[in-house]
Amino acid sequence: MTLKQRLGEYVRACFTGLWIESHEHQDALVSIAQLCRQENWQLATWDLESGLRSPMSETNASAGDPLGAIRGISNLAMPNGTTLVVLQNFHRFMQSAEIVQALAKQVIAGKQDRTFVVILSPVVSLPAELEKLFVVLEHELPDREQLREIATGIATEEGELPEGQDREILLDAAVGLTRFEAEGAFSLSLVRDGRLTATTLWEQKAQMLKKSGLLNLYRGGDDFSRLGGLAALKAFTKRALLQPRRNNPLKRPRGVMLLSPPGCGKSQFCKSLGSEVGRPVLILDVGSLLGSLVGQSEERTRAALRTVDAMAPCILMIDEVEKAFSGLGGNSDSGVSARMFGTFLSWLNDHESDVFVVCTANDVSKLPPEFSRSERFDGVFFVDLPGREEKDAIWEIYRTLFEIAPDQRRPKDDDFTGAEIRACCRLAALLDVSLTQAAQYIVPVAVTSAESVTRLRQWASGRCLSASNSGIYRCESSSAKARRRVSRDPSSN
Repeated sequence: MTLKQRLGEYVRACFTGLWIESHEHQDALVSIAQLCRQENWQLATWDLESGLRSPMSETNASAGDPLGAIRGISNLAMPNGTTLVVLQNFHRFMQSAEIVQALAKQVIAGKQDRTFVVILSPVVSLPAELEKLFVVLEHELPDREQLREIATGIATEEGELPEGQDREILLDAAVGLTRFEAEGAFSLSLVRDGRLTATTLWEQKAQMLKKSGLLNLYRGGDDFSRLGGLAALKAFTKRALLQPRRNNPLKRPRGVMLLSPPGCGKSQFCKSLGSEVGRPVLILDVGSLLGSLVGQSEERTRAALRTVDAMAPCILMIDEVEKAFSGLGGNSDSGVSARMFGTFLSWLNDHESDVFVVCTANDVSKLPPEFSRSERFDGVFFVDLPGREEKDAIWEIYRTLFEIAPDQRRPKDDDFTGAEIRACCRLAALLDVSLTQAAQYIVPVAVTSAESVTRLRQWASGRCLSASNSGIYRCESSSAKARRRVSRDPSSN
């Protein structure tokens, strides 16, 4: 439903306190004015500079006086008529006890004379005294059809507006922008490139995320060709994301959970996945959501998730999720992490937007079991240290990247992860030494944290999907131990 339709319903039901959350006041005012003309209702508006304006009064006495504006609403009542008074950016005055009291009295009195208080604001800031008197409506961002109309109105010359799949990619890039931002981005694209392109729109989105401070947008160019191994994980995610079923929310992919020792390519996989399937990657740093005021962290979490929904279709990456919500016990931060985690879990389960979530973790023991249950993720994958074929592919990628001669002998790499192979090649190029000499400066994580790696493998065996091979992950060491136990069974002698 549109803002006009929802507002009309609440006015007919005589909800006299209405709060519209919107960043596009002019567009919201146009919708409200259209509704009033359609229903033959009277419309009055107030802002701090211009004061109260209505067809019945041309005076400007309430300019700069928000309390006077509220007290003047009753004078606008019409016999057997309906009056809507829109107060713009009125959240700035909600700290005043006099204004809160005057608003409460006016909302209650409006039931008798059908005068409606409509607060138009970019944020919802209702004091406790008014929470039960107001209903909150959200002014939705433009949908794909509205964005298509905006693009068509700006790109009027032949060849300026792309066709077919390129147009869909352009609209994907525009989703999540306000009407004002979309018009600016389309115009800038015409100035730069002579036609509408998705690149300029992604720059505008990056600006939007940078201003919010809640998310980062990754737009790197690496694809799966720069990532060795993980064949099963690559095939699973590509097949899920490239299925043409976007119009049915029930058939959209939800995401994957990646568990592994450090340095096995979880983060690089997520970034490469975006380029491979043509989606932007949003990186959520949970630490940036923490606020100093009571309730601020939870509100910033909800705001970040609303932004993610608006950016769909996209990929959301939460790296090292067990550290991000490290205060789940509730003792270290008065339960803030637990409440933020609960908000994220609810969104993960209920969201219908086309957002593919990739969470990575190094220690699953710190996560509650409900986090990785079915229908929150499409699969939980274990990313083990690369096998022989995977290491050969990784060596080839980084030899080429760091311009190392192909005839150089490789060092012993039994315990190397992909990150350690890269480090070896980088150090060889940096220090101008051979790969075997560079390897002397590297101590693999499988050696420094051997116990935790073994424990992680044993936990994942039989519980997770394998990222390298189709099917369930099986720990080779546990199988070998099982075979040894059988051979020592006295009954077998």
